[in-house]
Amino acid sequence: MSQELRAERGGVAKRQPAFAATLARYRAIIPGLLACVAIAVLAMLVRSATGIAALNPVVVALLIGMAVGAVTKRPAALKAGIAFAVRPLLRFAIVLLGLQVTLAGLVSEGAGVMALAIAVVALTLPFTIWLGRVLGVEPALAQLIGTGTAICGASAIVAANQVARGRDEDVTYALAVITLCGTAAMILYPMLMPLIGLDARQYGIWAGASVHEVVQAVGAAAAGGEEAAASGTVTKLARVFLLAPAVMVLGLWISRTGGKDNAVTVPVPWFAFGFLALVVAGSLGLVPAAAVTASREVVPVMLAASVAALGLGTHLGAMRARGGRPLLLGVASSGFIALLALGGVLLIG
Repeated sequence: MSQELRAERGGVAKRQPAFAATLARYRAIIPGLLACVAIAVLAMLVRSATGIAALNPVVVALLIGMAVGAVTKRPAALKAGIAFAVRPLLRFAIVLLGLQVTLAGLVSEGAGVMALAIAVVALTLPFTIWLGRVLGVEPALAQLIGTGTAICGASAIVAANQVARGRDEDVTYALAVITLCGTAAMILYPMLMPLIGLDARQYGIWAGASVHEVVQAVGAAAAGGEEAAASGTVTKLARVFLLAPAVMVLGLWISRTGGKDNAVTVPVPWFAFGFLALVVAGSLGLVPAAAVTASREVVPVMLAASVAALGLGTHLGAMRARGGRPLLLGVASSGFIALLALGGVLLIG
């Protein structure tokens, strides 16, 4: 046998175990991932059955996951799939979210609206982190509450945790706070509209610039009529567009404030670059319309599956140990962004 032939066979023999190991890793992911997807689908069905559009499947999936995790012990066979749902699946969902934002849509309302979106994100996030330090809230939890308030609720929280690296309980608490405050905004904003004296367009911009979840912001804006709903949707999407830059800046800030004796190494949020790439590709018409439509159906399921995985690993006792200060922080942060956005709306007319 020639030396070349023996070397080739040796290479094949080395590749076979590596391929088998890779295949085994993927097989190990399937059971846990299917469990998370099943919870996500159940959450979607719950919203569909109730007919309540504001009932975010992400939050429903979190609650189901927490309930299942509280009454059962996670089988070892599910752990690999749950871990996959928490990180790789989530990052891919954030990338696909970029298909739902177009640059043309952002500029349709004018430079003033985009400037307002930038201002509320740029000021609300550091304000919340600062106030969290004053109130004694753990930094990671304050960062998550600030990101969820400033940008787009649940999606922003789970994306920001890729660099904040909070515990599962931090993410769960932040999601609960943001959901509570966003729901309250949906109720209060329509009541405040006539008292403040805003016209339909101004009211829509105010809701889009300050309410947390996309569905909550659009729902609150829709209470002011079709013009308000349109303005609110575009303004909200301007904040969603800032998700990737905000996560990048947050990661950089965390890495620089770790201190010499407690240095923090933050992974590069490559998914954020993917998000921006799809925003540009979609804006240039490089993505088929069918793919954009499909992303609107797939992304909520992926996000719900990721959050369901977090719920499965959440310890309720650890959440209770954090007390009421994070809730106070969320309420204060929501009040701050509401007043800031209202001032901006009155300024730009």
